[in-house]
Amino acid sequence: MVKRFLPFPKWGLYLAIVIASSIATGGAAFAADNLAGLVGGMPALTSINNQDGSTSYSLSLQVLALMTALTVLPSIVLGMTSFTRIIIVLSILRQAMGTQQTPPNQVLIAIALFLSMFIMGPTLTQVYEKAADPYLNGDVSAEIALEDASNIMKGFLVKNTRKDDLKMFADMAEEGAFEAPSDVPLTILLPAFITSELKTAFQIGFLLFLPFLVIDMVIASVLMSLGMMMLSPMLVSLPFKLLLFVLVDGWAMTVGSLVATYSA
Repeated sequence: MVKRFLPFPKWGLYLAIVIASSIATGGAAFAADNLAGLVGGMPALTSINNQDGSTSYSLSLQVLALMTALTVLPSIVLGMTSFTRIIIVLSILRQAMGTQQTPPNQVLIAIALFLSMFIMGPTLTQVYEKAADPYLNGDVSAEIALEDASNIMKGFLVKNTRKDDLKMFADMAEEGAFEAPSDVPLTILLPAFITSELKTAFQIGFLLFLPFLVIDMVIASVLMSLGMMMLSPMLVSLPFKLLLFVLVDGWAMTVGSLVATYSA
């Protein structure tokens, strides 16, 4: 059976031409609009220069900056707060007591984090009151808020950094003397602060290690005199070290001493 195709009507051909022309015209206009938009900048990432000289950024750009800041948040916590000194001292204390993984790492990190929040409380309060709150209320621009927050943090860092360490990095950077803490660039202040924190942490850890080392030496000498050479001195001395640490209220003394070493 042979099928016969009906001839294509003339008005259908005209209609197809009209539709194709419309699509072509609309596509060209759409492409022109997109090209103009690309030339003018992406609407989601725009900045507006205000009459007072400040710059306002779009919400999408602010969210992008916030997400970028969150990626460097761990480095900020380690490099600009008291977290480094506290976690190192607690780790040395655990090793001196010989309790292996007790307290576990998660507990030590939690203690160091909350102690850092306690120590940094006054500084962070000033940052919020003088920088974050005015910026959120629209009173100051982002540049001024960041500068104010940076100056407050510089004041805390300079107070808790050794002058010798700060001078060493300033000399390596070929910078002269600084008149105020706000004049010290962060590229010099941050490594000096970290170096100072490491030195102080190991000094405190050494002082904490000595009493437990004496107990280990006494227990080892007693076991050797009794001929118990096969018995581990670490195993025997552990209860005595725990007893000593509990009797002197070691956790309160350690935490109190760590907090007292900082100047807010």
